[in-house]
Amino acid sequence: MSGASPPGDPLPSREALRSALGWLTQGLLERDDQAKALLLAVLSGEHVLFIGPPGTAKSALARRLQALVGGRWFERLLTRFTVPEELFGPLSLTALDDGRYEREIEGYLPTAEVAFLDEVFKANSAILNSLLAMLNERTFDQGAQRIAVPLACLVGASNDAPDDEAMRAFHDRFLFRCHVSPVADASFRDLLTPKAPPAPTPPWRITRALVSRIDVRVAAVGVGDDLLEALMALRAALPAIGIVVSDRRWVRAVRVLRVAALLDGGETAGLEYLPLLKWLLPVGVVQGAAFEHWMLSYLGVDRVLDPVWLDRAAQAFAQQLDIEQAAGEVAFDDSGKLAIAREVGGVDSAALSSAAPRLSAFSRARRYSRAHIDARVAQITGVLERVDAWLVQADAHAAALQQRLGSVLWLADGIAQAARDTFAASVDRVRAARCQLESVRAEFARLPVAEREEGPVPEPVGIDGAR
Repeated sequence: MSGASPPGDPLPSREALRSALGWLTQGLLERDDQAKALLLAVLSGEHVLFIGPPGTAKSALARRLQALVGGRWFERLLTRFTVPEELFGPLSLTALDDGRYEREIEGYLPTAEVAFLDEVFKANSAILNSLLAMLNERTFDQGAQRIAVPLACLVGASNDAPDDEAMRAFHDRFLFRCHVSPVADASFRDLLTPKAPPAPTPPWRITRALVSRIDVRVAAVGVGDDLLEALMALRAALPAIGIVVSDRRWVRAVRVLRVAALLDGGETAGLEYLPLLKWLLPVGVVQGAAFEHWMLSYLGVDRVLDPVWLDRAAQAFAQQLDIEQAAGEVAFDDSGKLAIAREVGGVDSAALSSAAPRLSAFSRARRYSRAHIDARVAQITGVLERVDAWLVQADAHAAALQQRLGSVLWLADGIAQAARDTFAASVDRVRAARCQLESVRAEFARLPVAEREEGPVPEPVGIDGAR
């Protein structure tokens, strides 16, 4: 890498990072997300794969990255007929005369600092095997020697993610995988409108020394407990989404989150960095959409009170109410009670006249002791108190959530509002469950009361997942 790093602090300021992002996207529509991924990738020492149809500015972004990094540029369109010499250079005839199998690498991929390989998955196995070492270890086998390469970032491009099992190992070497779509209808008029040419040079340059400083300082950046909890929940949810993540990818992905936090000026990567995993874990548009749905649902719920749990609790109370309202018992009329009293009092039934009262039994709704009813009402009241305390803090939580997400430079502009909208839906769900609980509590309070008010206190209604 060449050029000067941004003035001021040893690490680029947020203003410097914003200026670099603005330069990467000038004149390009709807490419902010891809530019953020590209800049974060190169500062993290990672490579990027763009997946999308032709003509969506994939190569334009890669060329601008090269101007930001400086140094040598290498670009090739790969086909199934591409041979290693096109990427790594022809065999050196001089070396062959000396009995060495080496290549003339000057001007080819092993000497490039930024490279763009289009249709990267069309390459044959001989090329892919050599590329793996360059991507993973920044090395190239030059004859009997393994030499270091200056590659800062390799940008790959493809119309689609690979289906071939043999290509999946190579696909996994790209930590960043970003989808690029044609501009939306809302931007089509702007796409056709002439624009001023972009500034020829970037505002500052990414140097090798800068990336080295980041690599050293990121070791001191921690991972917050809230983010760790989210990652564990995500790992449990991934099988249902259809995403398989290796241990290596988990480790490298979390390091990227820590780099993002470091460049934001933080000392810990917290929950607000969870959305960045959309570039690092999913494969394909379907998996990406599934991850985003899970992520917004997780961010949009205050973990102190999960609306899903509250729904289950309200349903459990309602089901118990149905059981107790439907329960019946055998009862006796007043004459029956008198006959029982006489027998209990020791009067011989044979001595009674034929006019003596006779037992008369009938069925009625079951009656409950006051202790039973009070216990049911008290349990629901306890849940309602938790709900009310949560609702008091709901607005503050929504504002804090939006502030935390808004403080992350690397997130898409709309992600904070999307998470807040999801949280607002959670609040509505909590309020609906509260209304149901209030109604059930009132019905428990109206259960028939037994003549004898004393009685056993029932076991609490089971509400799994209570915190």
